[in-house]
Amino acid sequence: MQEEGVIKFDLQFIESEPVAGASIAELNTWRRILWQLELIGQDPDRYGGYGYGNVSQRIGRADEPAGQRRFVISGTQTGQLPELGVDHYSIVNAYDPASNRVVAEGPLKPSSESLTHGVIYDLDASIRVVLHVHSPDIWQQAGELRIPVTDAGADYGTPAMAAEVRRLYQTYGTDRTGIFSMGGHEDGIVSFGVSAGEAGSVLLQSLAAALAARQKYASKTNQTQETDSYGQRRRNSY
Repeated sequence: MQEEGVIKFDLQFIESEPVAGASIAELNTWRRILWQLELIGQDPDRYGGYGYGNVSQRIGRADEPAGQRRFVISGTQTGQLPELGVDHYSIVNAYDPASNRVVAEGPLKPSSESLTHGVIYDLDASIRVVLHVHSPDIWQQAGELRIPVTDAGADYGTPAMAAEVRRLYQTYGTDRTGIFSMGGHEDGIVSFGVSAGEAGSVLLQSLAAALAARQKYASKTNQTQETDSYGQRRRNSY
């Protein structure tokens, strides 16, 4: 699997003042919920010990051109923090998948997934929030849940991933589901919507469905084992 948390695009970064706190209050609330559910975080036993998960929200006008749809995004390697302040967010002013370039400013460098977030915002001007989490449950059940999956060869934060995101959106109707799985990025799941509430709800509904599917499989397996055990006991009694 691919290395986690490493910026793979050409980053042009200027240190500057943070974004206003009131503008990201809802986003921060959902980020805290996702951290509590361990969909965002940091664990020495997972992903090489790197922090995982990031959130973003558009801050510019709805009519901004593609590649310049400004957004705030959680800073690189902030996954271990239970709560983020304004100093933990970066502002992405421009991005270009073709040249693998991101232009950003703020107190921290932006997440290594910034290019992917930008591409999603370019898909539809109505998309205002993107949430990237790591969920083994959803990722492993993506096929059964009919969640679109990017090609396993597409590395996160690269032009290849950007192309895959566009393909899924155009081909599989990701615009209707608001979620996709990153096939080559272990446990990587992305949801998006017109608000943090919409994107977060899609994510939690998918998690609930994945857990239900896993429980159903476990129950079916237990029933099969019990049936086999009963049959064995019957044979032994003859």
